[in-house]
Amino acid sequence: MIALPIDSIEQDFKQALEHTHLIVEAETGSGKSTRLPLWAMEQGRVLVVEPRRIACTSLANFVAHQLDEQVGKSIGYAIKLENCYTEESNLVFVTPGVALRWYAEDRLQRFDVVVVDEFHERRWDTDLLVAMLKRNQTHKTVITSATIEGQKLASYFRAERLVAKGRMFDVAIQHHRNDSRQLPDARHLDTRIKSALEPLLDDLAADVLIFLPGRKEIQQLMSTLKPLAEEYDLILAPLHASVTEQQRAVAMSVQDKRKIVIATNVAETSLTIPNVAVVVDSGLERRNVQRNGQTTLMLSHISKASAAQRAGRVMAGTCIRLYGEHAALDPVTPPELQRESIVEPMLAAATCGLELKTLEFIDVIPEKSMDAAREQLQQLGAIDDKGITEHGKKLYPLPIDTVYADLVTKMPSRALKEAMIDLTAALCATGKLFQMTSNEELLDKLDLEEPLGCDATMLIGLVRGKQYSGITVDHDCLREAKGLSEQMRSVFELPSLEVASRYQRDELIKQIIQANNALLYVRRERRREAFSNGFVEVLLGRQHRIKPKTEAGLVLATHSLPGRGIKQTMTLATLMLPVDITQLKELNIGEWVSGETVDTDEGLQHCEYLMYAGRKLAERIVAPEGDVALQAIAKSIIDGSLFPALADQLTERMLHWKLYVELGLANQTEPLEDTSLESWLIEQLSLLGVACFDDLELIDEQDFVFNGVPEWEYSDFAAKYPLVVHLSSMRLNVEYFGRGKLIHVHFHSGSRKDDPKRKELPAWSGWKVKYKKASRVLDLR
Repeated sequence: MIALPIDSIEQDFKQALEHTHLIVEAETGSGKSTRLPLWAMEQGRVLVVEPRRIACTSLANFVAHQLDEQVGKSIGYAIKLENCYTEESNLVFVTPGVALRWYAEDRLQRFDVVVVDEFHERRWDTDLLVAMLKRNQTHKTVITSATIEGQKLASYFRAERLVAKGRMFDVAIQHHRNDSRQLPDARHLDTRIKSALEPLLDDLAADVLIFLPGRKEIQQLMSTLKPLAEEYDLILAPLHASVTEQQRAVAMSVQDKRKIVIATNVAETSLTIPNVAVVVDSGLERRNVQRNGQTTLMLSHISKASAAQRAGRVMAGTCIRLYGEHAALDPVTPPELQRESIVEPMLAAATCGLELKTLEFIDVIPEKSMDAAREQLQQLGAIDDKGITEHGKKLYPLPIDTVYADLVTKMPSRALKEAMIDLTAALCATGKLFQMTSNEELLDKLDLEEPLGCDATMLIGLVRGKQYSGITVDHDCLREAKGLSEQMRSVFELPSLEVASRYQRDELIKQIIQANNALLYVRRERRREAFSNGFVEVLLGRQHRIKPKTEAGLVLATHSLPGRGIKQTMTLATLMLPVDITQLKELNIGEWVSGETVDTDEGLQHCEYLMYAGRKLAERIVAPEGDVALQAIAKSIIDGSLFPALADQLTERMLHWKLYVELGLANQTEPLEDTSLESWLIEQLSLLGVACFDDLELIDEQDFVFNGVPEWEYSDFAAKYPLVVHLSSMRLNVEYFGRGKLIHVHFHSGSRKDDPKRKELPAWSGWKVKYKKASRVLDLR
């Protein structure tokens, strides 16, 4: 085998692993991902946890080739939807999700050593796995990291730290910014990269690797570099999570032509692209963060650890960084457990018989995230006070998100379960299943083929082999979705895709709403472009097919982006099922709210409105009874439709009583309760024995007596402190603040232009008087 920098610690590694856990630090290209597992095999059967599927398969194939054997024998791998190993395999590469499921099954009893590679990426699943390995201490554990935090990790895991210094090849670092402290900047990225590359292409014999934050920037740069690629006969190869296998092969294989690989951080760790002599690093990535209670995808600066990973290559060359040498980057990438929803980690821990809060993590999980995840899982019925429920045990083994797994398990019939499985498989596949064309003629044809504007109908149809006009299908994504569907159909003992059952769309919608009504959104009446479920507001995504007349829908997928303000978040609905709003009344969604009382041929009746997320879905007329009747009668008295003068009389009595108490004239020491007229009326009606509108025939206005200012004193007190003052061509309303001896005189109506004079008003001796008209406030002296 060729010598690698990691070989310098081989003997120390083998000796130390016999009696302790190890933290191994080594730079990219040092050989740690291929050498350490082979050395660890001397201690028994080894499980290697790699952060990405492509890393598992490529590393397993590479190590098997080094041992001159086929992958799947002594060296194997297991990833989502694909296993290539036997019970006799001594070394198995797996993704963190597979490792956690195996841990839940038997605590990884089949393995003696667990190697957790690229821990510095700080994925939630690797953090959780390491925390559980630390707690149980049943395996010799090796954790590799290319960061400067090795000592912190060693102290946390109580492990020995080994450091392999040096690169296999020299890499010259250049910083293309005038200010050494300049942070990474997204502005004019494509033109800046082109300017950095152009002077190198005449003499460059190898390939170029460019790191960009996302697919949008990749597409923009490919467009900018296209003339340059034609001039120098270069291949432009995109590399991100959604590229096809064919495109990935072009990026990874050695070609006769030079190529420029334009990648996200999928090419940062565990995936070494050969023949690269120049790396251009934008210093940017897209990362999920918690923002205003939502998990939001934001453009962020990479960490110093990521920068080091991006610079590491397998041949001598240059790394051009489009930011300053002393830019204030974070040492490591913030852990996912601190910046994303932790519903999945909490359910995973519960499946393993552990509470997330009892595990010791290298960084503390925010309490708000804990509470939010616990509440959501309890609402789904996945956990309770005793831990995971039987329902929760059904959810976790499914290779899909918890919310979708919950919907699948709650579908009551075979046909609906099949439909929900196919829809979920399309949602959980890597990338987007289809892109819509901008061709209006083809879109019109699509509307004929699927007239409801329903994303779910199309996704289920595509998974089941149907074809539609006006869309471009990602066949790699579709292949993965079909594999997921077949896998889940097998779990639930359902027919295969070839003989999928027909389903009723309206019934599917009904069952989804009943299973999780928080997924139901209604259109805002004033902001027609927005939908809300009462807690979250979403806007329609760019390629939506929702019709203007659609007033409600189920939102099964969203994508959050930072809004204009510091804490604002804009959430886009990326998959929506239109819902007929009349269905919601039948399902009794929302809450019936009391409205006004109306006079009908059958007597006084009461209006009630079905409200959901601030939107009136339906209304009904009922004969009010009980508390509803009392509330309706009280409102009718207040609006004057019953006992027309009573509400004004009682309001005056209550206001005078409040002033009477504030002036210390009442024989009471406790502060006056702030009772509303409505609540007082309801109490009085109950005392009078009124239970419905028919009972009003037994009472009149004289039965409503407010015990406030003594009756023998009331006339003089009301005259001294009037609530309304009439002057020449002017009416004034009076407001008293007894404790501060302050009176506000408000202009109500009249044609008089000049302000009132103090001498025109009652003799309020010892009181300060202010006159208010619109925004003007004037002291009257």
